[in-house]
Amino acid sequence: MNLSSSEDRSGISQRPITIIAIVTAFCLLGDSMLYIVLPIYWKEAGLNALWEVGFLLSINRFIRLPMTPLIGMLYKRMSLRTGLVFAILLAVVTTIGYGVCKGFILWTILRCIWGISWSFLRMGGFLSIIRYSDDSNRGRLMGRYNGISRLGSLVGMLLGGILVPLVGMDSVSVAFGLVMLAGLPYVAIYIKGNRSDEADSSVLDKERWDKPKAIWTRAVISIITTGLIVYLIQTILSATLSLVIETNYSSQLLLIGFVVTSTMLSGVLQAARWGWEPFLAIWIGLRSDGPRGRLPLFGLALLGAAVGYALVPWQLPIYWWCIVILFIMVTSTVLSTLMDALASDVARQSSAIAVMTAYSVATDLGSALGPLLIYLLIGLPDGLKYIYLGSALLLLLIAVWHRPGSKPGNTALRNEKKHVKQEKGEVEGA
Repeated sequence: MNLSSSEDRSGISQRPITIIAIVTAFCLLGDSMLYIVLPIYWKEAGLNALWEVGFLLSINRFIRLPMTPLIGMLYKRMSLRTGLVFAILLAVVTTIGYGVCKGFILWTILRCIWGISWSFLRMGGFLSIIRYSDDSNRGRLMGRYNGISRLGSLVGMLLGGILVPLVGMDSVSVAFGLVMLAGLPYVAIYIKGNRSDEADSSVLDKERWDKPKAIWTRAVISIITTGLIVYLIQTILSATLSLVIETNYSSQLLLIGFVVTSTMLSGVLQAARWGWEPFLAIWIGLRSDGPRGRLPLFGLALLGAAVGYALVPWQLPIYWWCIVILFIMVTSTVLSTLMDALASDVARQSSAIAVMTAYSVATDLGSALGPLLIYLLIGLPDGLKYIYLGSALLLLLIAVWHRPGSKPGNTALRNEKKHVKQEKGEVEGA
């Protein structure tokens, strides 16, 4: 192997990953805004009941369950540029639609269209990272992709939470939709028009993409199951934060001398995650590429998140409660980055498209079940309290399950780096 060519490939590979992350950030504006404002301003959207909010925040993920495998197959036959342009146009239509369409039926259609758009964006990002990374930089590149793309959530939640109470959801939605069009020039200039599966043989062994018997290992099943549960729990916080504030702190909130609404505070708290995401995600990814691997950091993040979720439903002093929420956001950044990197580790050793498609479907299912289950259970006595305490217990159990060396699946995850380094050393020695 020519080391200089490997270095060149690593440098060049960052450009498509960065561009896809920027495009994804633009497209996330409208969806992120809804998690802040829809639980409060659902009547402005023409909805008739609170359960419709939970359905709309979930249906975009349910539609991805059958669509993600199809989109994975399409990416083997179409160019990445085509997929991204299609995703941007769909995102523009849906976000502007939030401002001009009213009623449950029309919003259901819009949320389904957004689910298809997000599947194109996410699969394109995952497959690009797997294709152009190796075991020495995969965590860093995954952190780079997650960090940059989530800047869109920062802007969407922050501006949405601040502007919607002032000018209304209709105006903000149309403005966000028009801003998303800025992603088209990036794709046209920087993303090549060749098919997504071209040059796979130069980066991944072609046999690994096609060999079905090597796919469903213990490590693969382990990370897919974990992704489903953790994403379900993370969605609980984003879908109910403004409601928790409204319930526990119903009187006027005075922070640093300013009166804030529940949506404003929720928007600021959730947007804070996306402010540090570009830096923390890259740093965590880089640390996980080190000799100790990803599992120790993963276990610590799970334990920290469990403690945070257990404290959320209690009426603590507002400043301490905000610190708890920010701490949970930090653990969410760490968990998302490490889970995506772990999934990429095992996918690279079996079938990249099959494993990442299954992982995407599992995380989508978890994210879809979250809001739906919440708004079905929230009407029970102390429903919010038991939802968060149950989430904390699940996170604790997952931490115990994934402690290093606890089972064969985790051993496979831990030894992934060693296996790849041995292969790399043999090739370079030759």
